[in-house]
Amino acid sequence: MKTSALKQLCFLSLFMLSAFDSPITLTIKINGLKSNEGHILIQISDVNEKAINEVKQTINQHLCTIVINDLKPGTYSYKYFHDANDNQELDTNFIGMPKEGFGFSNNAKGTFGPPGFEKTVFTLETDTTHICTIEYL
Repeated sequence: MKTSALKQLCFLSLFMLSAFDSPITLTIKINGLKSNEGHILIQISDVNEKAINEVKQTINQHLCTIVINDLKPGTYSYKYFHDANDNQELDTNFIGMPKEGFGFSNNAKGTFGPPGFEKTVFTLETDTTHICTIEYL
């Protein structure tokens, strides 16, 4: 009887530990896009500001939905832009201001330039959906 109860306890413990480390899905919905041309390019970074994933996603009806699977619980950040001309870079004017739409996690905004990393970080513990509004200057 003791052996059976011990086996059940061990199994339950392993099950609970695996649940804490199970993959997480982050869904990012970007609205307010000016056109369906081009793609959204997004870069996901970890808490150390190291890029861990980059995704290129199509736009449909001025909306874009990006699904990132298999993330681990932790602290992340992302930045994205509307690559309307599909040249794989954020186009800027002669003084460096973006000519294409862009945004950051937490819908963070900067004063003169991009927001500080600390404004963009978020903790991911379960499957999560973020709603973002792109900014055009």
